[in-house]
Amino acid sequence: MTKKRGNRVTLQQVADHAGVSRATASLIVRGSKLVAEETRQKVLKSMRELGYVYDRVAANLRSQNSSTIGIIITEIGNPYFSELLAGVHQELDKENYTVILGTTLESSEKQDRLISTMLEYRVGGVIISPVSGSDPDAINRLKQWNIPVIQVAKEIDQANTDYVGFNNVLGGEIATEYLIRLGHKRIAFAGGPEASSARLSREEGYDNALKRAGLKKDASLVVPTPATRQGGMAAVKQLLKLPDPPSAIFCYNDIVAFGVMHGLREAGLEPGRDIAVIGFDNIEESAVSNPPLTTIMASPMQVGTCAANLLHQRITESIEDEPRRIILNPELIVRKSCCPYSISALDKIKKLSL
Repeated sequence: MTKKRGNRVTLQQVADHAGVSRATASLIVRGSKLVAEETRQKVLKSMRELGYVYDRVAANLRSQNSSTIGIIITEIGNPYFSELLAGVHQELDKENYTVILGTTLESSEKQDRLISTMLEYRVGGVIISPVSGSDPDAINRLKQWNIPVIQVAKEIDQANTDYVGFNNVLGGEIATEYLIRLGHKRIAFAGGPEASSARLSREEGYDNALKRAGLKKDASLVVPTPATRQGGMAAVKQLLKLPDPPSAIFCYNDIVAFGVMHGLREAGLEPGRDIAVIGFDNIEESAVSNPPLTTIMASPMQVGTCAANLLHQRITESIEDEPRRIILNPELIVRKSCCPYSISALDKIKKLSL
């Protein structure tokens, strides 16, 4: 059978070519496990030879039940989101979902366009790490179409959706308390977008730990920046210019911490020897950085797995109860980037600000 230019190959043509019923061919394109492997391979071979393309949008409209999931994250280059996506895919693949991925780069406009695209594709559900400080109406557009939404890592409170993340307040407390136990009193909090819910919660934990230790918070030691290596480098440059610089730096995430450590080296300081640095997330790179990074484990893969499971449950069981919050507890991972407070090291740091 030769496909005429401009004509779309139908599923019936595929079925005829493979010598099976249309119902069998339909099961195969929808990922059903009820068809024998030999038959599945025969139909897939016919699809390739004829150039058949499954019209998933039309199928979703016919069935009123989409097997397509939308995922919206900040950026794919951030290892945190790469690991989170691995957790999402690990679970969704088991249920034969197809994933549409979009990245916002912290732009509300991009997020709005991606949400519109998800609506156009009639997705069955959306997992989103929202743009910091974005309008909840954007997310509520999805809910108006009865599309389940799971916020991950960050959240917009007014959106009133399910949420999966870590206890950021507790994580901030654990990180700061560890530095205090090492003898540090001038502890900076570096990095993270100012309006980010995750950053605000981690700063709350930082505040709580300082207060419990009887240490006064110094606003000059809190430096919001983009959650990037460049943001970490910019933060440490600002901190080292202070008349009374910090002896330890708690970073918004591991990526910021890598930038902080690079910036310290550029200034002639050695992280883990002259100044203590602690991150947040425990991405894979943190174990092999130089020095290996002490961090708060907030496993992004586990977040992705939990979010995917909850979304599948929302889709298949049509549950309409109150939004759920799955909050995972963080854990301190001690490596070599933190050092005890040292007067000689602090004198070395202070000389840089003169």
